[in-house]
Amino acid sequence: MVFHEVRFPANLSFGSIGGPERRTDVVTLANGFEERNTAWAHSRRRYDAGVGVKSLDDIEVLIAFFEARRGQLHGFRWKDWSDFKSCKPSDTPDYRDQIIARGDDATKTFALVKNYRSGAFSYQRPIAKPVSGTVRVGLAGDELREGVHFEVEVDTGLVHLREPPGLETEITAGFEFDVPVRFDTDRIQTSVASFRAGDVPNVPVVEVRV
Repeated sequence: MVFHEVRFPANLSFGSIGGPERRTDVVTLANGFEERNTAWAHSRRRYDAGVGVKSLDDIEVLIAFFEARRGQLHGFRWKDWSDFKSCKPSDTPDYRDQIIARGDDATKTFALVKNYRSGAFSYQRPIAKPVSGTVRVGLAGDELREGVHFEVEVDTGLVHLREPPGLETEITAGFEFDVPVRFDTDRIQTSVASFRAGDVPNVPVVEVRV
């Protein structure tokens, strides 16, 4: 599969329905207790791209994007309006938003991550598709300059520092990001008559591992 580094039209993804899903195997024992296990280390997100379609012109844009991706064949970027920043949706990304790693005096390349916390528990989500020009990086509380102190691969989410951070030095980052997805169907069914009556096409989109 080839991944196309192009974003699904943001005005069409706005208002879409979707979010993370997990796969948990639950076995109920004879005594009523449960055993739960999961094979997924990371959640997977699903969306409906048809919800944001508001006009016949939107349908034309949707079909053009679908055809250019050859249906399910090629992946693309998706803006999840409910979760697309390293900070709260109402805030501006700051280089202190996320702790992405700690230095070991040797490593110079680090992957962007977003941490989700609730009480004493947390989940670290890999971020593979940061938005170009939004990534800010800090080292030991000081902001670094892109192009001077670090470089970012926006197609992988890797940050390359010019010098390896010292032992246990905190590396932080702030950014906007997209979700790597593909269409979860090879068919889009539309009808001008039904659309004018208020019916929108169902266009499932699912996150892919990259």
